Amino acid sequence: MSRDFYTILGVDKSADEKEIKKAYRRLAMKYHPDKNPDDPTAEEKFKEATMAYEVLSDAQKRASYDRMGHAAFEQGMNNGGFGGAGGFNGDFGDIFGDIFGQAFGGGGGGFGDFFGGGRSSRTRASKGNDLLYRLSLSLEEAVKGCKKEIQFSSSVSCGTCRGNGAKSDADITTCHSCGGHGQVRMQQGFFVMQQTCPDCHGTGKTIKNACPDCHGEGKQQKSQTLEVSIPAGVDDGDRVRLAGKGEAGDAGMPNGDLYVEIHVKSHEIFTRHGADLHIDVPIDIATAALGDEVEVPTLDGRLKIKVVEGTQSGKLLRIRGKGVTTVRGGMQGDLICRIIVETPTNLSHEQKELLRQFQSTLGKENAAGKKKGFFDKIKDEVKDIFD
Repeated sequence: MSRDFYTILGVDKSADEKEIKKAYRRLAMKYHPDKNPDDPTAEEKFKEATMAYEVLSDAQKRASYDRMGHAAFEQGMNNGGFGGAGGFNGDFGDIFGDIFGQAFGGGGGGFGDFFGGGRSSRTRASKGNDLLYRLSLSLEEAVKGCKKEIQFSSSVSCGTCRGNGAKSDADITTCHSCGGHGQVRMQQGFFVMQQTCPDCHGTGKTIKNACPDCHGEGKQQKSQTLEVSIPAGVDDGDRVRLAGKGEAGDAGMPNGDLYVEIHVKSHEIFTRHGADLHIDVPIDIATAALGDEVEVPTLDGRLKIKVVEGTQSGKLLRIRGKGVTTVRGGMQGDLICRIIVETPTNLSHEQKELLRQFQSTLGKENAAGKKKGFFDKIKDEVKDIFD
């Protein structure tokens, strides 16, 4: 081959690896023999571009080529390859996966084997699929933990054939198409590809008579009932993993896992934020003004908290250790009580009169801080306008 490798690929001598790869991909798509069945020169151009890429994509070979030209590989070329350069060890698995996946309508796994690398396309026995079950819990159940019985449907290994899919062991034979390898070799132009055997689907075995219960699948769909232990402190969205309780795997492979996803229902009184529980505590005006002890609920019963004199609506009171013990780390949360001062309605004539008398006794020195500050700001604004 006398043509310059850089000229063949249409790149400059300063081209980087990315540019060389891009140029080769373009030429390979253009001159692939199966895309040009009526062009006798396409195969030669394709080989030419492949040789050029093999050298220029390898730093060591490229350095030798830049110093000595074709002479660096003459002996190897005369023998039909690049003997002194170490064979096809470039990035062909990636490139041919891109190119021939489009050329032949599939993934190009077989080409990786042809060029000395890449992954096998053989279908292997696999672990069973994982399952997801969504379980609704009350807040109390999530915080304290509980046991729940769940029902779901999943595939299980067939008890009749022990998962092999055959009526008897004598019905399992080596696949004649692939000789038990699970793959067959196919010719595409001047390339040899390996593909999953269409008869045994990569297992290397064929079944003469299928199991009458599972019809050769090796698995059956059945209803399952399990008791699940929910640990204390789980939160909305947490998952409990039950190993091996998912779908059955292929013969000889383990089952998948079952994941129980927790959904915590809304509570009428409490809301949860991390490890803390929050609750609104309504009190009347007299209790807020004079102070008193009020009773509040917790998940463990009732207890009393002290409301100090002059408590304003929205004030937060914290009760230590009355929240949630988290499932991770064991952190103990608190109960956060938000005071809500309720304005009385439907007052009697006597109650209204008493409030008016009380109102008349309130001077500026007794005004609430926010109210006083509010009127002071209005006073300053009015003063600025008329000054």
